[in-house]
Amino acid sequence: MIKFLDIQKITASFEPEILNAVTRVLKGGWFMLGEECKEFEKEFAVYVGSQNCIGVGNGLDALRLIFKGYIELGIMREGDEVIVPANTYIASILAITDNRLTPVLVEPDINNYNLDIQLVEQNITPRTRAIMVVHLYGQACWSRKLKELADKYSLKIIEDNAQAAGARIEVSDERRAMSGIRKADMAGVKDKTVYRRTGSLGDAAGHSFYPGKCLGALGDAGAITTDDSELAGVIRALSNYGSSKKYVNDYLGLNSRLDEIQAAVLRVKLPRLDRDNQQRREIAQLYIDNISNTDIILPQTSNQKPATINKDHVWHLFVIRHYNRDKLQKFLAEKGIQTLIHYPIPPHKQKAYKDLNYLSLPVTEKIHKEVLSLPISQVIPPNEVEKIITLINQFQT
Repeated sequence: MIKFLDIQKITASFEPEILNAVTRVLKGGWFMLGEECKEFEKEFAVYVGSQNCIGVGNGLDALRLIFKGYIELGIMREGDEVIVPANTYIASILAITDNRLTPVLVEPDINNYNLDIQLVEQNITPRTRAIMVVHLYGQACWSRKLKELADKYSLKIIEDNAQAAGARIEVSDERRAMSGIRKADMAGVKDKTVYRRTGSLGDAAGHSFYPGKCLGALGDAGAITTDDSELAGVIRALSNYGSSKKYVNDYLGLNSRLDEIQAAVLRVKLPRLDRDNQQRREIAQLYIDNISNTDIILPQTSNQKPATINKDHVWHLFVIRHYNRDKLQKFLAEKGIQTLIHYPIPPHKQKAYKDLNYLSLPVTEKIHKEVLSLPISQVIPPNEVEKIITLINQFQT
């Protein structure tokens, strides 16, 4: 059987480093808010290109705490609106409603499945306070127009970077100047392209290190990155019972902290993330080049570059579409190929959001009826990919 994701094999590829890291923590006897977490926060902040990083319990808490922080700072309040993609995992929306903010669901671009930025402005009202972009399936969702809209209406941009650790966008001359990089600084540099990573593009970003992610821990784990030091300070306190000093509580906080073992594991994995992501790009290119079944709709990238050189996309998921998705999934399962559906029910049709069930979002609903995620990872061997491709090309309805 070809697994959808062989986490055991991925974990084994980091041995004995992971075992050594866990042993170091166990022998040290300090399991919360210690040096491993502090060092990972520093290292991840540098990697992302952000001034601040706060380790938290999981990706949902990362997003929840961003909104909670803005509320404590008086930038948002109950009932304010947040524009969010309709085509996303429910966690993106849960973070909004958990803070008694109002999600405004906007349809995706049918070609790349990310938020359709062309539809954002028509959904902005006097109560809109933020735009959440989700870098879905590992592809960066960003454009100059998005930033211009945020500036025009004084909106915060919050990134849900749960699926796109390591993705980066090319920085234009204008953005390069805004980043403090001068053309003179690039003299003598062979590749003068400058990139910024997802997680450093907006005002704040939530990250997930769930084990199946491109940068995965051995359990739940997450982080927040931001250049706003005031927001970072509030969030750090909120994640620790609302306390920045032991037994002194300034806020009605939560208990959501990155533990030392997970931080130590992430420190082992982080230096290899770019290499692992590149291997995922190579697998994606194999699928794109060789799946020839005309009933299959292959994923498209927003910049139309080949997968192998497209830094915007880390291919956390390789998602195809087929009008008879369930039959295709059954066919592959019978042949020993494990696939998953991300996601079978859109958030606005979930029982949890029965007050949104009336919404008609045809693009989102079409996507959720047709998508199927194929196996992809840095450890899947090419012969297994070739087998999957052969079977998909043989499939007939």
